[in-house]
Amino acid sequence: MAGRRSGSALVALVVLLVALAGCGGRSAADSATADVQRLLDRRAAAVVDRDARAYERTGGGTDFADLRAVPVAAWSYRVTAVRRTGGTATADAELSYRVAGYDEAPVTTKRTLRLSRDTDGRWSVLTDRPAKKSAQQLWDQGAVHLVRGRHSLVLGVGQSGQSLRDFADLADRAVPAVSDAWGTDWSRQVVLVVPKSLEGMAGLLGSPASSYRGIAAVTTGETGPRTRAPADRIIVNPDAFALLGGLGEQVVVTHETTHVATRARTTAATPLWLSEGYADWVGYRAAGRTPVEAAPELSRAVAEDRIPTALPDDEDFGFTGDASRLARSYESGWTACRMISDRWGEARLGAFYRAVGEHRERAGAVEEAMRKVLGTTPDAFTAQWRAYLREQLG
Repeated sequence: MAGRRSGSALVALVVLLVALAGCGGRSAADSATADVQRLLDRRAAAVVDRDARAYERTGGGTDFADLRAVPVAAWSYRVTAVRRTGGTATADAELSYRVAGYDEAPVTTKRTLRLSRDTDGRWSVLTDRPAKKSAQQLWDQGAVHLVRGRHSLVLGVGQSGQSLRDFADLADRAVPAVSDAWGTDWSRQVVLVVPKSLEGMAGLLGSPASSYRGIAAVTTGETGPRTRAPADRIIVNPDAFALLGGLGEQVVVTHETTHVATRARTTAATPLWLSEGYADWVGYRAAGRTPVEAAPELSRAVAEDRIPTALPDDEDFGFTGDASRLARSYESGWTACRMISDRWGEARLGAFYRAVGEHRERAGAVEEAMRKVLGTTPDAFTAQWRAYLREQLG
C-alpha cells in the first residue's frame, strides 16, 4: 500500500510539473498579449475621454490632435495576435468605434501596431496603422475638422471650414427631400467624410484611385435588414465634386443620402438598376430637369436607334468600365423608376423597392414584386420601359 501510494504521488508530481511547464510556456506569450491589450484599453479610454495626456502616455502612432475632433461614443481595440522580437512587438488588432449621435452599430477595422518595451517591462505604441488590405480612417490622413448641420455631421481633412459648411448645407437639404420621397422610417441624419483629394477618397475605401476617378461620392455601409442601423458614410471625391455645378452637387448628395435611408431595405435581392435608379429618382425628383437633360447618354442612344433591349445588369455599374456605358446604366435605372412613379405612383414605387428587398434571394425577387405590387411581368415591364424611352427621350 505504501509503495502504491508513493508511486501515485510520483505520477501526480510529474503530471503537475508538466502542467506547470505547459502553463509557463503559454504564459510568456499570453502575458505579452494581455499587457498589450491593457495598454490599448487605456489608449481607447483616453480617446473616449478626450484625454490627450493619457493618450500620449500610451505612446504615439497617431497624433491625438488628428482625431480629437471626431466625436466618438465608443472606441475599443481587440488584440488578435502579438509577435515579439526582443524589446519590440507587432500587434494585430480590431478597432471598433461609434460616432456619437450617429452610429448605432460600430465601424470595425483592422489595425497593425508596432510597440516597444522599456527596461521596466512597459509597452508603448510606436505606430498605429491600417492592416494590410484594410482601408484608412480619416485621421490617418491628417487632422480631422468637424462641422455640424441640422441633419448632418461633416468630417474633413485638408478642407476649409467654409467648404465643410457647404457640404453640411447640401446634406441638410437632402435629408428632408429624401424623407419626403421615401418616408421617415430611417435615422434622418447623415455623416459626410471629405478627404483632401481623390487619393484620400481611395485610401478611405481601400481601393485604387483609378476606380473612383470621375465619381463624385459613394456611400459605404452594410446592406440588409438589421436590428440596428449600420454606420453609413458618404465619402466625397473632392476632385470630381469640384467640377459639378450647384444643381449637380445637390443631386449627388441627395442620391447618396437616399442610399443611407434605404440601406435597411436594400438586400442581396435588390438589383443595382433599382437601388441606383431609385437614388437618382429621388435626387432629380425636385430638380426641375427634363428627361433629356437628366439622361443625355441614353437620349443619344435613343436618337441613334440604340434603345437598350433590357435593364442593365449589376456588372454594368462597375466604376472601372466605359464611362458612357456607366452613365447609360444609371440613366436606365432612373428612367425605369421614373416610369413606375409616373404610371403607378410614387407610393407604389416605394412599395416595389421594399418588396424586392424583402425577398430571400435575387432569383425571383423582381418578378414577384412586379406581380404583387405593379401587376405586371418583367417582359411586359421591359417593353413598357423601352416605349417610355422613345416617348420621353425621342
